[in-house]
Amino acid sequence: MLCCAVGYAQVIKGNITDSLGKAISYASINLKSSANLVIAYTNSDDKGNYTLQIPAGADKNALQVEVSCIGFKKQAQQVSNATSYNFKMLHAVNQLQAVTIKDNRPRLRVHGDTTDYKVSDFSSPQDRVIGDVIKKLPGIDVAKDGKISYNGKAISNLYIGGDNLLDDKYNIATSTIPNGVVDKVQVMENHQPIKMLKDKVVSEDVALNLTIKKDAKLQLVGQETIGAGLPDKYYADLNAMMFKDKYKAINYFKANNTGNDVAADMVSHNLSGYLSRMDNDKPGTVLSLGTAGDPDLPRNRYLFNKSAVGNFNNLVNLKNGLQLKANVSYLHDEQKQNYTRLSEYYLPNDTVRYAEVQKNRQRPDVLHTQFTANANKDKYYLNNTFMADYSRNTGYSALNTNGIPVNQVFKDNLMDLSNEFSLMNTNKGNKIFEFYSYLNRSTEPESRVIDPNLNPDIFNNGVAYKQLTQTVDIPTWFTNNYVGYKVPGNLITQSYKAGFTVQSQTLRSNLNLTQANNAVNLLSDSAVNNLNWQRRKLYAEAGYDIPGDKLKMSIGLPLNLQQISYQDSYYHLDKDLTRLYFNPRVSVKYQTAIENYISLGYNYRNDMGNIQDVYNGYILKNYRSLYANNADLTERKTQNANLGFNYRKAITLFFFSLNAGYTHINANNIASSIITNNLQQRVVLPFNNNIDSWSGSGYVSKYAFGLRTTFSAGVMVQTTRLNQILNNIILPYNTVSTTYNLGADTKVSDKVNFSYKANYDQTTSSSSAVVTKSKFQRLIQQGTVNYNPLDNLFLSASADHYYTQQQQSNDLKYIFADASLKYKFNKLKLDVELTAQNLFNTKTYRALYLSANTFTSSSYTIPSRFLLARVMFNL
Repeated sequence: MLCCAVGYAQVIKGNITDSLGKAISYASINLKSSANLVIAYTNSDDKGNYTLQIPAGADKNALQVEVSCIGFKKQAQQVSNATSYNFKMLHAVNQLQAVTIKDNRPRLRVHGDTTDYKVSDFSSPQDRVIGDVIKKLPGIDVAKDGKISYNGKAISNLYIGGDNLLDDKYNIATSTIPNGVVDKVQVMENHQPIKMLKDKVVSEDVALNLTIKKDAKLQLVGQETIGAGLPDKYYADLNAMMFKDKYKAINYFKANNTGNDVAADMVSHNLSGYLSRMDNDKPGTVLSLGTAGDPDLPRNRYLFNKSAVGNFNNLVNLKNGLQLKANVSYLHDEQKQNYTRLSEYYLPNDTVRYAEVQKNRQRPDVLHTQFTANANKDKYYLNNTFMADYSRNTGYSALNTNGIPVNQVFKDNLMDLSNEFSLMNTNKGNKIFEFYSYLNRSTEPESRVIDPNLNPDIFNNGVAYKQLTQTVDIPTWFTNNYVGYKVPGNLITQSYKAGFTVQSQTLRSNLNLTQANNAVNLLSDSAVNNLNWQRRKLYAEAGYDIPGDKLKMSIGLPLNLQQISYQDSYYHLDKDLTRLYFNPRVSVKYQTAIENYISLGYNYRNDMGNIQDVYNGYILKNYRSLYANNADLTERKTQNANLGFNYRKAITLFFFSLNAGYTHINANNIASSIITNNLQQRVVLPFNNNIDSWSGSGYVSKYAFGLRTTFSAGVMVQTTRLNQILNNIILPYNTVSTTYNLGADTKVSDKVNFSYKANYDQTTSSSSAVVTKSKFQRLIQQGTVNYNPLDNLFLSASADHYYTQQQQSNDLKYIFADASLKYKFNKLKLDVELTAQNLFNTKTYRALYLSANTFTSSSYTIPSRFLLARVMFNL
């Protein structure tokens, strides 16, 4: 029996504590052989105790017990004849070895409805302002006028550090804020700008937010540029910016005669939508010089200017949550335009042609002031915005039309004052009360003088005369006021409001002849207007919002009672109309996946025309367009339906969207035009008129990681069917327009980057009553290469190619090229840049335009080649 006992396994045990006698649980206990191999192991229990079995046959004299635990020094004891081994562990600090993960691939961070783009992932050394980087971001597209779209949808606003400094005049930010001060560009979908309505009232808006780097918030930021060139060129861009949490500002002065359009900074990208929501049908400018408009080129290619602008935007956040904002700008410019134009109107039995040459000069002065007070809290919202706009524009034109030389002087002075007040408050029952008031006053006296002796056979019975003077003014009062009540619920928010609008206008116009003996008389008995207009509307609306995570739905059920009256005693005109309209609308957004959704919408709208639809006296809108009306007020019924699908995969930087739309308009009148070789006369006739339009578009954007390239592509197809009455003949027209675009922006290496864009348009217009089928095609290509051979030396070259094919004329081909060289003096903290524009010295450009039965060919004089040297430094 004793011999057998020696072969059995032996048990050892013990206890493990720290230096204070506290038990250590989950310590690792290993039994090791003489070869340092673990032959048995266990863990201590919650009282620090352990038990180990020594395998049978193991040499006890060569064994050791080793104990280890995180945060304590490792200990070991040699096994002897004892059966108990206790350990008192000493604390130890162990520093883990550093692990570095390197990944230069651009990534997007998605949290909720917000997508973050890291600016440093997409920027290059030659990007000077944040707008240069935004153009490269996958999923984002920037139009020629600076309008930004995300996955095919235009943004509603651009915020800076979460604050609305600029409203929708965000070109100021994209063309001024240095690239280096912005940390992230955030895209906010389903953006609800009013905090108390978040997750209660559905919003389809998409907005951008620029997050500012911490060090840039602590100091004044500025990029200053001064330049001069040949022949006789100057350039200045001086700015100062601040982006603190409590105070934000973008203030600058710009001046140049290099074709850089400073007025582009002050474009309000969503103005038409804003006025539509206000129901404010502002009268537009009535008269013009009859110019050919602008060519389809970037403005710096064709603009002859002497511009200067001061723009001051300042915002202060007070401690009580009140935000005060002031936006003031003044623009002075002098612009020139020289062109020739050939216009053709295709009729069943004839083609009417106009040939004209114009040398135009305009001198606009524009002042804009806006003051805003805003409190945007979870339970309370207050906003008051006062705006005052004043502009004075004088235009001069030396005109030769069909061989007849005349001069024109056009003066246009606009004054526009408005105040918008909105208040929302939440009561103890979580119900929301709202009060809104908007008041607007505008006046725009216009006058145009044409001399000498334009078409005397038409205007003065063949007798020579001195000058023709047209004056127009439409002073306007408008107000919109309502009260509202919202009932937020767990699944649905109910909204109710009732209010009224009033519009009061007077249209005054005279078309006078100054005879050779300086006597002044009306052109005819039908060349004067003194029309009074009143539009009053009472409305009530019920709205229902479902702001769900997967399903978002908004339904509006407005009921409008409109009463319109207008009188002009000179024409014995005295009419009153009363209409009750129901204009329902619905929009649905369904989240098919985390990053994908389907949207659809429908609205039906009844509306009526404005004062410019009912004046009876003739107005000479331009030197060859004489307009009047001979029908009742326009009444339109518009149906609009749209369907869309948006797909996004942020981890692979892939964006895709498809959209389709249909619009049907039915009106109770139609314009009838009599076209001759010298004059166009238009009257409005009481005939039924239908317009149908279909559209479809697709957009895709993808960042290719292996190629370090953002690819984008899009297509849009639109077809429109309408009727025109020309020379007493009804002409049905079908116009089809197709647009394709393609783009790539790549970092070939850390020293070379390249961008390319192509846009192809094809327009076809046909009529069953006209044998001729009009068609033209246009291809625009743009490419830029940037190369920095040294850390402080930057080279850039760009080129634009324009190709136009039209069956009525020869093909058109143009190439423009620019180049620049920039050297950075690091110690002096300034850059010196030399640029050359229009290297091939192209001096004229032809543009073609096709619409329904009208074909226009215009030839423009454009600025020739020039050199510009600029010095740039940062504050």
